[in-house]
Amino acid sequence: MTLDLDFVRAQFPAFAEPSLQGQAFFENAGGSYTCGAVIDRLTRFYTQRKVQPYADYEASRLGGEEMDEARTRMAAILGVEDDELSFGPSTTQNTYVLAQAFAQMMQPGEAIIVTNQDHEANTGPWRRLADRGIDVREWKVDPGTGHLDPAALEELLDDTVRLVCFPHCSNVVGEINPVTEITALAHAAGAFVCVDGVSYAPHGFADVGALGPDIYLFSAYKTYGPHQGLMVIRRALGELLPNQGHYFNAGSLYKRFTPAGPDHAQIAACAGMADYVDALFAHHGGDAKATAAERGHMVHDLMRAREVTALTRVMDALKGRNDLRIIGPTDAEARAPTIALDLVRDPVAVAAQLADHGIMAGGGDFYATRALQAMGVDAERGVLRLSFTHYTSDDEVDQLLNALDAVL
Repeated sequence: MTLDLDFVRAQFPAFAEPSLQGQAFFENAGGSYTCGAVIDRLTRFYTQRKVQPYADYEASRLGGEEMDEARTRMAAILGVEDDELSFGPSTTQNTYVLAQAFAQMMQPGEAIIVTNQDHEANTGPWRRLADRGIDVREWKVDPGTGHLDPAALEELLDDTVRLVCFPHCSNVVGEINPVTEITALAHAAGAFVCVDGVSYAPHGFADVGALGPDIYLFSAYKTYGPHQGLMVIRRALGELLPNQGHYFNAGSLYKRFTPAGPDHAQIAACAGMADYVDALFAHHGGDAKATAAERGHMVHDLMRAREVTALTRVMDALKGRNDLRIIGPTDAEARAPTIALDLVRDPVAVAAQLADHGIMAGGGDFYATRALQAMGVDAERGVLRLSFTHYTSDDEVDQLLNALDAVL
C-alpha cells in the first residue's frame, strides 16, 4: 500500500500557509510541522477549557477528560497501560527527573551504561551520576561508521550494571538500533533499559510493549504535536524507583515522575496525534476492528515505506559526491531520514546559502558533540543536517537536490 501524500499534506496547515510557500522543510529532526488535529484541540482547550481540570463543572470536567483521553489513546498506540505513560515539559527534563530517581535507588559502585551516539539529553543526566559514586561506562560507536555493536555492549555488562541507556536512532548517525536485541542482552544481565526514541518516533510510533524496554522517551513537538515530552515507564520499574512527585501522588504511576504541574492544554492536544494516526489508518483502508496498537503498526509501516523511497533518492545523489561524508549508513532501509553531512565547507554557511534556494535546514552540532567527535568531526564546525519525514514530497526532494548542486 502506498501512502496518499496529498491526503497527508492536507492534514498539515503549514502546507497551505502562504508565508511558507516555495520553501521545503528539511529540519524536521529539530521539530516537525504540527497537524491540524493537534492545533484544533489546543485551540479548543484554550478557548473553552482553560480552567483547572477535574472539577465537577462542565468546562473543568471536559478539560480533564480530554487530558485523560490523550494519555489513554497514546498509551494504547504505544502498546502499554494507560498509567505507564507520563507527560512532562520536555524529554530532556523527563530524563533529568529519571536520573535523580535512579541516583536515590543506586549505591556507589553500581553501574550505568551510556553511549557516545546519543543526543546529550539522554547521556548528560546519567553521566552526572558519576559525581555520586556511580560507575558510568561508555558504549562506544565505531569511529568510521557510527555503529553501536551489541557485542561491545556485552563486554560492558556485569552484575553491577543497573541501567543501559541508548537511542532508538541517533539524531546525527541515523542508524536504527536493534532495540529488542539490545534490551534482551541488558535484561539477561539483570539491568533495566532506557531508550531515547526522540529521533525515531517522528517516523512512526514504536510498539514499546513489543520492543520490551523499561523506559521509552520521545517528544511530541517532533511527532506533529505540542511541546511536551512523552515518557513510558513500565510498571515494574516505575513502582520500584523512588517517587519524584508530590508525596500524595506517590500512588499514581503516571504522576510519580512529573514533579512540576502539567501543561493541561498541551497534554490534551496530544490526543490530536492519535487523531492523526487514526485518520491515516482509516483513509488507507484499515480494518475498523483493529486495536490502537495495530493501527499504529500500519501507519508506522506506511510512513517508513514512503520515507525509504524518498531517502533512497537522496542517498543515491549524495553517495557519489567527493565534497562531503555521509555520517552513518547509506542504506535507506537501515536508517531514519536524518542525514548528517561532514562537509569540506562550513556547514552553517552552507545552510544559510541553502535558505536562499528555499531549503530550510540547519548546521551545527545538534547537541551530539560526543558522537561527532567520536567519528572525527570537528564539533565546533559541526555538520549540515537534512531531515525529513513521510510528508516530504518528491518535488521538495527535487528542490533539495538541485539546491545542493547549486550551493556545493
